[in-house]
Amino acid sequence: MNQKNTLSQPKPTASASMEAATVEKGKHDRRIGNISMLVAKTFSGLNENALKYLLPTWMNAFTGVVLRLGFGSLFFWVLGWIRPNKTEQVTWRDRGLLLLTGIIAVFGYMYTLLIGLTYTTPISSSIFIALQATVVYIICLVLRTDRLSIGRLLGIILGIGGALVCVMTQKESDVAKDPFLGNMFCLASTFLFSAYLVIEKKFLKRLSNATVSKYTFSGGLLAAVVAVLIAGEWFAPVLHSHIFSAPFLVLAFVLIFPTSISYLLTDIGLKTLPATVVALYSNWILIVAAIASYALGQDHFSWWQILSIIMIIASVFLVEKAEVKDQTKPGKA
Repeated sequence: MNQKNTLSQPKPTASASMEAATVEKGKHDRRIGNISMLVAKTFSGLNENALKYLLPTWMNAFTGVVLRLGFGSLFFWVLGWIRPNKTEQVTWRDRGLLLLTGIIAVFGYMYTLLIGLTYTTPISSSIFIALQATVVYIICLVLRTDRLSIGRLLGIILGIGGALVCVMTQKESDVAKDPFLGNMFCLASTFLFSAYLVIEKKFLKRLSNATVSKYTFSGGLLAAVVAVLIAGEWFAPVLHSHIFSAPFLVLAFVLIFPTSISYLLTDIGLKTLPATVVALYSNWILIVAAIASYALGQDHFSWWQILSIIMIIASVFLVEKAEVKDQTKPGKA
């Protein structure tokens, strides 16, 4: 009898099997994307403290941008040479738009961030970075590439609330020369990087990570070199320090991990996750920077900051849950 019932059950069709495989692949891709973003933003969080250590004693903002974009450009050009994608078609229009994105968004983001860190603290800088998700979401709504949902809205409101709790309760520090000026530059950097995420997401749909990044970084490097020549502000004692000295090792960390590997992993995240979710991982930068600041004695422990961290983690969970729910709906790729 049981055998008869088993034989009478309908066998899965080819279309059902393909749909199940697509759903499973989507879950795998999101898992890879989330891991990539977690590692990338951990490096970015430590980058805040590392740059604060270097600025302005061992280098200024102009020098820092040239060094980061110069090393990053070399990294992605070499990566593209080692792993060429012979199937992609890059037009001169693509190259021009990517270079322009680098000149405006990448150079603008890095310069305003380094200027901001010169005047404010790593935690304050990270608080404004945590607002990237909100800015990206607003940009996507304006461009009508995303839609309003309760899950996303609650997550973003919770993230903003966590950032505001940290801002309103954080005391001034002796390492912040002009917190207001620094925070305004950090806010500008948030808008520029958010725009960069939206633009790069569009290009990554048909171009490789190395191709997109090598042109955007090259555009940013061009703008940085021109800015240094015009301003005449090249200041880099770190380059004259011993190779095993603390300043040089900190600079090496900044160039290899937050500048190169972090951007490569972010591109992987952009290929597998919505731009709003990628931006939400900027909240993890705040968590890492806060922990590092406590460990290095750059800030004092505060239960208010712990509350903001919990709120921000919850915001990432809510928005990611909403995105997964949308992706698994029938008719969604």
